[in-house]
This record gives sequence, C-alpha cells and structure tokens, in this order.
Amino acid sequence: MRRPPALLINTADIELWPGGLLRARSNADARALAQARWVLRRKRDGRYLAVATAHGVLPLVPRLMREDGIEAALDALDQQALAPGRRAVADSTLLALSGLQQRLAQLDIDADGYEAATGLALEAEPAQLHLAGFDRYRRPLWLRRSAARGWQRLRLAAAAEGVALDAISGYRSHAYQLGIFERKRARGLAVADILQVNAAPGYSEHHSGFALDIGTPGEPPAEESFEHTAAFAWLQDNAGRFGFQLSYPRDNPHGIVYEPWHWCWRAGSPVG
Repeated sequence: MRRPPALLINTADIELWPGGLLRARSNADARALAQARWVLRRKRDGRYLAVATAHGVLPLVPRLMREDGIEAALDALDQQALAPGRRAVADSTLLALSGLQQRLAQLDIDADGYEAATGLALEAEPAQLHLAGFDRYRRPLWLRRSAARGWQRLRLAAAAEGVALDAISGYRSHAYQLGIFERKRARGLAVADILQVNAAPGYSEHHSGFALDIGTPGEPPAEESFEHTAAFAWLQDNAGRFGFQLSYPRDNPHGIVYEPWHWCWRAGSPVG
C-alpha cells in the first residue's frame, strides 16, 4: 500500500511534526522521539514541547498546558487521530493573520507604510504543508502540495539533463522570520539594512509555502554568484514550465536585493 505523504500540521504558535523527522538534541529527546507519532514543536524557538505516542501525549517541558497555543495544537492532534494518514484540513486552509502588528511594532515597522513602499502583501501561513524531500542540510523541506510536486518534477527534469539542483530552504513561519531580524539586530545591523535583504515578518514569500531558495552543489547558498552557474541558466530556461518564477530580479519594484536563488510557484502555472 502506498504511504500517504508526510504532513506538517501548522497552528499559530506550535507545529505538529510527524515522528522520525526531527533530530534529537539530548538523550531524553532521543528516547521520546523514538516512540513519537507526532512532535509538538514551538515555532518561536524550535523547542520540542511534547510527543504524541500510541499511549498518549508525553510532555517534554514543565507546565505544558500553559504554553501559548497548546489548546489549538492539541485540537489539531485530535483531528489527525480521528483520521490517521489523511489530511486534517484542506490544502487551501490558511491560518489567521494574528499577532503580526505586535511583531512589526517590535521592529518599528509601520505596516501600511511598508506595504506602500514595497508593494509586498501579507502572506498567511498554510494550515498544513507537505514533505517535498530534504534540503542541502538534510532538513525536511516543507512546501504546499502544488509547490512540492512542482519542485520534485523540476529537480528530476534538471537531473535528466545533467544539472544538479538542491533546496536551501522552503517554508518559514512568521516567528522564524522575526528571529532572523532579532539575530541580525543583535549583531548591530539596522532594521533598514536588514529590510534590503529580508522581507519584514509576515511579508516573506517563504511564509506562503510556495517559495524556496535553490542552489547547486559546490556553490555557496543564497549568493549572487549563483547566477553564473549552469543550474541558474537551466532554471531561467525551464523553471516556468514547472510553475516557478524568479521573484526578485535585478531592479525589482520591492526594494529587495537581486536574488537569483529565490523562486516561487505561482498558482495556475503549468506543472510538468
């Protein structure tokens, strides 16, 4: 029997990962993850909160029920338990755009002014994502189902012509994007400078589950030098056949630096 695709079940504060995909960070983690059907992972910092086993939910942190969003995460877990191996929600279901104003306020970003200046739109997170393989660093690559299929076909077609493509990153949560800004600010970078390279939290195409950064073996990740590779030349000629478009060409209207590595699947585009 064909196994159903692995799914990431998404809630506002907590992700539900299928067992077997997360790396243990301690001996205690290893023992818990070994028996996990699902792992509840805090989006803000990646902390493992609990595992769901055949015998119930095993907390990995004290006061689990005080965690932000835990009720919604347990409700999603219950829905999955009622229909194991089947999609808990429709692929088109999106999470509510909650908490973004607070995130932007932390960075002194005015949402209306930012949207007017960049032309970027808010990107809601999908309620579920599909496993599209693994990235260069052997991390699970999560995308919306249509984008996952497009990426798999794109990569196979390139390989058939002797071109090696690998994924650098795919879906990112709003909380993860905020963490990028916080880490860069801690290194002394100004928000205005970070915005030249990274979209504000809530505005990155990576939130949508349709975008991924693409590289090729031997080439450093997310560098402009990627445009000089055979992989980029192949993408320019062929990516559109599989539904992918370059999001940030030179002199793009969004104020984002040229990113030859960043491609996004567009709804309604042909896919193989």
